[in-house]
Amino acid sequence: MLQDLPPQFLQVFMGDDLLGNIVAQSNLYAHQHCAAKPDSYLARQQWTPLDVPEFLKFWALTMLMGIIKKPSIRSYWSSSPICSTPIYPQSMSRRRYENILRFMHFSDNSLCPPREHPQFDRLYKICPLITHFAARFPEAYTPGRNICVDESLMKYKGRLGFKQYIPSKRSRYGVKVYKLCDSKSGYTQAFRVYEGKDSSLDPPGCPEHMGTSGKIVWDLLFPLMNKGYHLYVDNFYTSVPLFKLLYCFDTAACGTVRKNRVGFPAQLVRTRLKRGETSALRQEELLAVKYRDKKDVYLLSTIHTERSVEVSVRGRAERIRKPVCIKDYNRHMGGVDLADQLLQPYQIMRKSRAWYKKVAIYLMQIATHNAFLLCKKANPGVTLSFLQFQLQVISGFLYQDAPAPQAVMGDRVGATHFIFKIPLLRANRNPKKDAGCVSRGGRGETQSFTAQNALDNPVCVLGTVSRCITLRDL
Repeated sequence: MLQDLPPQFLQVFMGDDLLGNIVAQSNLYAHQHCAAKPDSYLARQQWTPLDVPEFLKFWALTMLMGIIKKPSIRSYWSSSPICSTPIYPQSMSRRRYENILRFMHFSDNSLCPPREHPQFDRLYKICPLITHFAARFPEAYTPGRNICVDESLMKYKGRLGFKQYIPSKRSRYGVKVYKLCDSKSGYTQAFRVYEGKDSSLDPPGCPEHMGTSGKIVWDLLFPLMNKGYHLYVDNFYTSVPLFKLLYCFDTAACGTVRKNRVGFPAQLVRTRLKRGETSALRQEELLAVKYRDKKDVYLLSTIHTERSVEVSVRGRAERIRKPVCIKDYNRHMGGVDLADQLLQPYQIMRKSRAWYKKVAIYLMQIATHNAFLLCKKANPGVTLSFLQFQLQVISGFLYQDAPAPQAVMGDRVGATHFIFKIPLLRANRNPKKDAGCVSRGGRGETQSFTAQNALDNPVCVLGTVSRCITLRDL
């Protein structure tokens, strides 16, 4: 039994303060639009003010679109008996849903600095949402000892100055989001939306000589420093200066590294190895490793020693030896991918020119995933999938004032089918026989029967009752 309902866990991140701001800014944007374009179709419709309960219904229907896939928003309100989804027209009209989506807003456009202003922010439209989640995520959860930093890609193919192309990602084109996640659960502890190559990044306390990738790690990791965490990163972030700096703040690190990084030992690069062989060099706390598998693998670590362990190879019976640092790297580096894999089947992606709405929905989905992990942590003995969690959240938001309707199973057998004993009377010398039993070659003497009319369908033994009822009623 769940201690708290799933909607309550999501409200840890999407509370009244955030929802109140979204509702207020959406109403403001609708009034600004209608005032600027009084002759437009939307202005003539006379915008009805949005409130928090209605926005929760809107968000529940939006979440459900990630579970029930249809080609367009209009198709969710289809009345066709083949593909209708009655919950949508029962909860909200299509026109109202489209209007809320049209005017969903998070910041006041009139206060946005112009593009040429030095304080111009490309993420101004979703800045309150980013600030809110960036503060709430670390407050609600304490990650395990092993954490990782990696990037996610939110699919977007429209025109956008900071759109990225990453061929190794499933989406390939989109908005890049740097994440710091718990390696075991995939909880998103911290994140940063990439704003472009020319954006300024100056996290507090970070040395000026640190490169862009090092500043990203510092910015995400700063609240967790001096707490003994083990950080895992890939070769985009790994560098000798960064690992030495983190070690001074009681944060050990491990990650693959490019062989041409400044400070990586050239002697190790020149070493020729056969498949399965390892070479390592140590300088104080920093360990540099070269391992030959199908190709050369280079790794830096301030966590491990040069020790190797035997590991099994998938699809092969034999076991091979690998450096323990590579084994741990493979084990703990997948926290960001774990979160992305869980969210991927439920992506709410529609073609839209408004990039900020897509990013906002993506961030709210991350909050939903984090709420799911909080729910699992608070209820360790309860088996609950992410799909079940989302459905309970949707049900809670749609039926805020009344209990959700429950599926009712129809009775397979009518209530008038009871078993009665036939009294053995001398006058009843020729009792009716069980037709089913006789047809199967039995004698058919009746000892009990069942029917609405007790004399209609007599049966010979109690074991035949179920067969008689099944043939008659099913």
